[in-house]
Amino acid sequence: GAASCNQRHKSTYTPPPARYGGRHTVTLIPGDGIGPELANHVRELFRFCCVPVDFEVANVDSSLASEDDINNAIMAIRRNGVALKGNIETNHNLPPSYKSRNNLLRTTLDLYANVMHCQSLPGVRTRHKNIDILIIRENTEGEYSSLEHENVPGVVECLKIITRPKSLRIADYAFRTARERGRRRVTAVHKANIMKLADGLFLECCKEVASGYPEIAFDSMIVDNTTMQLVSRPQQFDVMVMPNLYGNVVSNVCAGLVGGPGLVPGANYGEDYALFETGTRNTGKSIANRNIANPTAMLLASCLLLDHLKLHAYASMIRRAIISTVTEARLHTADLGGQGSTSEVVQSIMKAIQSTGPMTLSI
Repeated sequence: GAASCNQRHKSTYTPPPARYGGRHTVTLIPGDGIGPELANHVRELFRFCCVPVDFEVANVDSSLASEDDINNAIMAIRRNGVALKGNIETNHNLPPSYKSRNNLLRTTLDLYANVMHCQSLPGVRTRHKNIDILIIRENTEGEYSSLEHENVPGVVECLKIITRPKSLRIADYAFRTARERGRRRVTAVHKANIMKLADGLFLECCKEVASGYPEIAFDSMIVDNTTMQLVSRPQQFDVMVMPNLYGNVVSNVCAGLVGGPGLVPGANYGEDYALFETGTRNTGKSIANRNIANPTAMLLASCLLLDHLKLHAYASMIRRAIISTVTEARLHTADLGGQGSTSEVVQSIMKAIQSTGPMTLSI
């Protein structure tokens, strides 16, 4: 079973090739809150570094009930194969038929694997040290299946969908990623003691796939215990794989452990497309347009984008400058206890790049 699973779900997807002149076209969705200003800083940094990427901007207005904007964005991603986005607000005051734009992107494009790497950074004060956790979240079903109804007034049924094919697929993705990155342990997070059929199926699929990776240790943990263990001894975790809702909760806990949402990038991968964003999907609406947002997570997400396009030299150059600014120069925004502005951090990153000679890279 595990061997056939590996064969069946092996992706043939390759990143979109460069077009005429060696340049790549990437869909850019600025999003809401701090998204547009952070997107502008990415474009500014890419121009400064002469990165061979052109952005096709697709604006999505989250206040509209019409899905025209999001459909245009989806079409652009299908055309370009890859995207960078800010988080899009989900308006809770609109009718129940209104669907989260973030969720529509993931389900329509089948971006089934959300990957978030939470790692301690020297120079960032946190309660715990030496954290290095890779979180892999199933991104298309579970409680996010958008299947709710109220047949009887005051009684709402929300359907949590767990399927064997998608559980096998995300489990295999987790183990393949662990093998490729030299990781030693995969932990499946679940609530199979209560949801014996749904989470029981997910756990069963993880165990089945684990049998095909004998060199990687496998264990499982109930989700409520997982959150307690994370805030008590997070160093015990290596790679974590889990269904959709648990992944959302665990991702936010882990981001908080290493310094907050402004530091951690995220990636969403499917068979045909890839989308990069900040790891914890906050809009930062309360600090928008005040030049105080931490740009680190969005800039690191753009580095993941460059790695995906096989522009590794540019990704490494920018990433080194970002980490140097955070850990060595210790120019921190307010969320990290500092007084630096967003633009000051970006300028510091540019100076760090300039000192290494960005123009020595060939396109």
